[in-house]
Amino acid sequence: MKAIVQRVTEARVDIAGDTVGRIGPGVLVLVCAMQGDAEPNAKALADRVAKLRIFRDDNGRMNRSLLETGGGALVVSQFTLAADTSRGNRPGFSAAAPPDEGERLYEHFVSALRATGIHVETGRFGADMAVHLVNDGPVTVPMER
Repeated sequence: MKAIVQRVTEARVDIAGDTVGRIGPGVLVLVCAMQGDAEPNAKALADRVAKLRIFRDDNGRMNRSLLETGGGALVVSQFTLAADTSRGNRPGFSAAAPPDEGERLYEHFVSALRATGIHVETGRFGADMAVHLVNDGPVTVPMER
């Protein structure tokens, strides 16, 4: 699985003008299931996100995790993380898991992240979403598992 983790002061996702997920300080996680991924990949990635030390400690250093800060996570499915741009100008997405498998693994990732005790909000898999965020830092970290 692939993810982009962004440290935020706030984030929300809207669908057709309605807010479906909103957090204050924490992380926005854009996540994509890849061909060949399985539940262990989703759980391992969720555990890494929860423990990723990208929040400031008392000395201003990135030394605290989401678990330590009590922040929230807004998780949004994003199959375009699987984009292959190695040929031509149009990206290919064949490396992404098929939609039914991608949705199942996305839901497994969300459940695994919630199981760590983190408050998790979500978008809606496959929906046309507007994601709003205030990137804190900015801090943006790509991850794979």
